[in-house]
Amino acid sequence: MNATELNNIGAIILDSSIAVHKELGPGLLESAYQLALKRELGLRGLDVRSRVPVELIYREMPLGKAYEIDLLIEQEIIIETKAVETLHPIFTFQILTYLKLYHQKKLGYLINFNVQYLKDGFKRIVNNF
Repeated sequence: MNATELNNIGAIILDSSIAVHKELGPGLLESAYQLALKRELGLRGLDVRSRVPVELIYREMPLGKAYEIDLLIEQEIIIETKAVETLHPIFTFQILTYLKLYHQKKLGYLINFNVQYLKDGFKRIVNNF
């Protein structure tokens, strides 16, 4: 998938996230936002998988499932959802690690729904993109 296609999907992800935030508002659990965002993205025609297992490979040896991706969009973009007071910098490292571990994906989004305005909780993360 080329950069233009990834960016077009990113625009749909932003619009969908705003729609979910407008509908539900802040204050719910992360799982509620994951379910609603999965539904919203699906309604907009995107392929969405949730709770995708990520295998840890250490020194070329598979060690089994170590993580779960919240949402995987079109097999290319990783979304990590949060419902926290503030986005801690470790969350950025978390999604970067997911991007590297899951087939060297290039683009991810960190979305915190526990904000007054979603633009304050929406962060684009790139890995060699």
